[in-house]
This record gives sequence, C-alpha cells and structure tokens, in this order.
Amino acid sequence: SNLWFWIFLAVMWSTASHWVIGVPFDMIQRARGGGSEVAADVDVLIRIYTRRLLFISRMSGMWLVGLSTFALTALGILGFVYRVEFCQALFLLFLPMSSVGALSVRTARRIEAQDITGPALFPVLRWHRFWIQVIGMLSIFVTAMWGMLQNLNIGALGS
Repeated sequence: SNLWFWIFLAVMWSTASHWVIGVPFDMIQRARGGGSEVAADVDVLIRIYTRRLLFISRMSGMWLVGLSTFALTALGILGFVYRVEFCQALFLLFLPMSSVGALSVRTARRIEAQDITGPALFPVLRWHRFWIQVIGMLSIFVTAMWGMLQNLNIGALGS
C-alpha cells in the first residue's frame, strides 16, 4: 500500500526492459534501422557487456548464486512465514530480478558460444527484451494481486 514501493517497482521494470545486456534498447532499434555506425557501436557494446557479464559469472557465479539464494530464502521466510511486510516487498522485487539476471547470463553465453554479430544479433536481443518484459508483467501482476489480498485482509480485520 506504499506509493513509493509502486513507483520503485515501475522504475525498476522500466529500466530492466530498457537496458538489454547493458545496451539501451533505443540504440538497438536505431542500429536495426540501418545505421551502420550505430550497428558497429552496438556490436562493440554487446561484446564488452557480454565479456563482463560472463567474467563475473565465471569468477564469482557460484558465490553469487549461493548468497542470492540465501537472501531470497531468508526474505521469503521472514516475509511469508513471519508476516514481515517489508520482507514480502523485497522478495517480490528481487525474485523476478534474479530470473532476469539468469536470463542475461544465458543470453550472453549464447552470444559468445555462437559468436553472434551484426544483423543476427538484433533478433537475439529483441527476444531477450521480450522475455524480460514477460517476467516484468508477471511480476507486477503477482505483486498487485498479493498487495490487494493484503489490503483486503487488513480491511476485513479492521471491521
């Protein structure tokens, strides 16, 4: 029921769907439209961010998975077993974002393994953004339903 939470949720998903593996989607659209200079820039940026993401996942991926799993489990238990509303909110924010992180690593691995460059890169990035948006819509829907259920339960208890 906190307005700042909903503002943060909207900004978070807007940002997540705008930056596709570190590259702004409007730049990808311009490159796809035929700008050879912009297409070269997108290629370079995707190479940089793909290598960076894969370096992080290879060097500390297991630690990140372990720590994030621990944190999400702790937030889930505190939020839904012990009814700490703040932990519920954080869990509903960070669980879907962990899926976006995993999807980004998967897409980066695909780009590296298949050495995707040039025009073949655009459909891969478009599908990546599509799945981020699907995860975002599901996340917003589930969060809204959970928020309405909590407000209805609080309203019923107050009567």
